[in-house]
Amino acid sequence: MTPAAVVALSCIAIVAVASTVIGSFGVRFARNTSDFLVASRTVGPTANAGAISGEYLSAASFLSIAGSILKDGPDALWYPVGFTAGYLALLLFVSAPLRRSGAYTVPDFAEFRLRSPMVQRLCTIFVIVIGWMYLLPQLQGAGLTVATVVPTLPSWSGMVAAGVVVIATVVFGGMRSITFVQAFQFWLKFTALLLPAVFLLIYVGNDHQPFNRPAPPQFPADTTVEVKTDVMLQVTQPVSFQASGTLDGVQTYGLVTWNPGRHSVLAGAQLNFTAGTSVPVPDGLPVRDSSWLTPLSGDANYQLFGIYSLIVALFLGTMGLPHVLVRFYTNPDGRATRQTTVVVLAMLGAFYLLPTLLGALSRLYVPQLLVSGNTDAAVLLLPTAALGGGTLATLLAGLVAAGAWAAFLSTSSGLVVGVAGVLSTSPTLFPRGGVRDFRVAAVIAGLVPLGLALVAARLDFSQTVSLAFAVAASTFCPLLVLGIWWSGLTDRGAVAGLLVGGVSSAGAVTLSLFRLDVSGWVGMTLNRPALITVPAAFLTMIVVSKLTSKRVLPDVARLLLRLHAPERLGLSQDRVRRFD
Repeated sequence: MTPAAVVALSCIAIVAVASTVIGSFGVRFARNTSDFLVASRTVGPTANAGAISGEYLSAASFLSIAGSILKDGPDALWYPVGFTAGYLALLLFVSAPLRRSGAYTVPDFAEFRLRSPMVQRLCTIFVIVIGWMYLLPQLQGAGLTVATVVPTLPSWSGMVAAGVVVIATVVFGGMRSITFVQAFQFWLKFTALLLPAVFLLIYVGNDHQPFNRPAPPQFPADTTVEVKTDVMLQVTQPVSFQASGTLDGVQTYGLVTWNPGRHSVLAGAQLNFTAGTSVPVPDGLPVRDSSWLTPLSGDANYQLFGIYSLIVALFLGTMGLPHVLVRFYTNPDGRATRQTTVVVLAMLGAFYLLPTLLGALSRLYVPQLLVSGNTDAAVLLLPTAALGGGTLATLLAGLVAAGAWAAFLSTSSGLVVGVAGVLSTSPTLFPRGGVRDFRVAAVIAGLVPLGLALVAARLDFSQTVSLAFAVAASTFCPLLVLGIWWSGLTDRGAVAGLLVGGVSSAGAVTLSLFRLDVSGWVGMTLNRPALITVPAAFLTMIVVSKLTSKRVLPDVARLLLRLHAPERLGLSQDRVRRFD
């Protein structure tokens, strides 16, 4: 094991131990189930904003945004914009009214607003589906990080280690415990990207090739690329390199020269490029650096539809994420909830500047990831590639690995709490609903996605997370917005909308995860379904509610008044729950 690997692995271990130790302080205060589930609703705006930011900045934020910038240029900026702007929609439409409802989870809100066991059960199912979908890339990201910084270790070892730490933290401390941990992990993640960005800017200065060259990126040093999945590459000028494997359908060993055009490479091939060689780029991505800097420069077929659909999913999906919504119930009142959301917007805005910058620098120093397709590893490899080794590069690489693990642990902890809270407070699954049941539910909530992560194929983390956002936007966004702002919503309208939006979006997500080779409108819709499924869910809820208007609750005006009246009027109150 190299010294760099030892440092990186040590940093990862320190993060795991520090998270466990900090979480142990929360255990001292977690005396009842309310502490475990909502930290007794006493977390202030600043502390809660740090915890929300910590759990929200996941594998997609820490790793995949930089990788997406490396591939797609400005078109990838919709990810950080959407992740951040989703909190603006949450602030305007949901956060304070949801807190005033006394609802701890979306199923709890459905029971409060519609008094329908059917809606509550459907919401419980979708909370679990979304939570496990979101957990999958977090655990796979932990495996990728370990396998990247310590090539001698298999990726499953990182997944298992992360799963054990997350489950242990939640089981023994609950929400009170992970509040301390997630706030610490936010600042660790911010520092882990800020320091490399500062040092790389100082090192790079003006001594680099311009980004707007009318030429492909170039390998900065002699590079060996191992191709692990079949890929179609494109070149715009002749490229020569040494290769072993199947290229363009021919078993090849030795010198290869590619003329401009498209060329296929099968998994298992090894490509050796010399410094200064133009980088072959996957088919459909911008080839030249100048086009990489131009929006909508990739595969133009249905690209605008995909961007609009991504915007809808990210803007509206945030308000349906279970691990985000549960956080707002830890605030003492609706006013504190709004303050928390404003602080979160500032924290996220500052954070997302950093992976954007590092993604642009990755185009200069780790362009080989375009060939291998492993662009999610760009941030992990960038310090060593840019600084050329040495103590500083080793320490920065270790810090980035530690920050990546903090991202996985914090997001996974919040998701496990959210899913476990829904499971443990379900009278059908856990009739008692105490601390013991919460702990059992937390183990189940963590083990199931861990098993899936070990066997499922890995997609880009940003793509997997955006699919989870699409399901959340197609189910809980219509339910929350209409339930809070429209008195005409009925239980049957909610059921119909949840089924239409949830089944269609979840079906598209499932087919996407199987990587079906479907092109055209169908393929784009499967990968980016929100532009169709979200309006369909809204329309279905409205139409069916109009047709069943007799089922509107007789006291709906009182319920909506409670959601929107300021706290000083004394109308809002926490509902008496099984864990209180």
